[in-house]
Amino acid sequence: MATAALLPISSFLLCLALAGGTEEARQTVGAYKLQNKKGDFSIVVTNWGATLMSVILPDSKGNLADVVLGYDTPAKYVDASSAFGTVVGRVANRIANGSFVLDGKTIRLNKDGTTVLHGGHRGFNRVIWTVKEYVPGGDSPYITLYYHSFDREQGFPGDLDVYVTYQLCCGPYELRARMNATALNKATPVNLANHAYWNLAGDGSGDVLGHLIRVFASRCTPVDASMIPTGEIAPVSGTPYDLRAPTLLGSRIKHVSGAGMAGFDINYAVDGDEFGFRQVAYLRDPASGRALELWANQPGVQLYTSNWLNNVKGKGGRVYGQYGAVCLETQAFPDAVNHPNFPSEIVRPGGVYQHDMLFKFSF
Repeated sequence: MATAALLPISSFLLCLALAGGTEEARQTVGAYKLQNKKGDFSIVVTNWGATLMSVILPDSKGNLADVVLGYDTPAKYVDASSAFGTVVGRVANRIANGSFVLDGKTIRLNKDGTTVLHGGHRGFNRVIWTVKEYVPGGDSPYITLYYHSFDREQGFPGDLDVYVTYQLCCGPYELRARMNATALNKATPVNLANHAYWNLAGDGSGDVLGHLIRVFASRCTPVDASMIPTGEIAPVSGTPYDLRAPTLLGSRIKHVSGAGMAGFDINYAVDGDEFGFRQVAYLRDPASGRALELWANQPGVQLYTSNWLNNVKGKGGRVYGQYGAVCLETQAFPDAVNHPNFPSEIVRPGGVYQHDMLFKFSF
């Protein structure tokens, strides 16, 4: 396994003293770079929250830009409340009332308000992961991170071993992300998601209202005022949520809303086999020519247009404003534990959760 070096070459190291147990008494946070042989496509990952810190690639004229929002150093991620690029879990998205019934037993989670969002106050995006393997270059550079989630962490039942791998592979400008989780001793819900904020014009370049988007879904899961699904899986045909043909985001942004704010914040039921690997979405910035195809094997994808992003100071001092990025979070349906008609996210002891994503870039 390769060792870390200083950013921007490969890694910035930060030692953290954490409360709550001798195993986490002192751990190191780093930033790890993967780069293709040509040198024009790279990512940076930190083991704080298994976070995707940057994705740098060319535009149609060969100009390089970072196309995900975030911060310059791991320390900024540790201090921030934002989920920029993180892996969220044990259960991504919302769980109504912070509780659910599993095998006849009521499970009560550590609530933050009236619900639990992205696994709770100390979800997987707020912990240090262990770097298990790191190959920064060559034909298929990759990094694998590991986290052990203990029984009753944030209230969730059972011990869980979790692995996340980021890899440049398969095509000249393709990023693969693989998430696996094994339930060791109790049945538990598992729903991991990557929360990257994409702006294909470059982070901090302005809003994404000029981006074209296509979502391969003919249904979505409507929500109530608390952003909890009603249980309905509704057709999008004839509504502003219908993105089955390439659509300018700016043409729809004022016709949809989430939690009272204009913009997309909705889970789509992706067409095809619920757990089959298929295309989920397409995103393109006409000005730069950069485009992204997203493929995954999850039942849903949360489309979020950064409605609540409000002048956050990010990389290089650039300021991120409302609609400054698009999130495409492949996932199980929100609050699936409380809706028997939704695809199950329960993993039984010895069972393995698998979530594969492929980001295909072009320009």
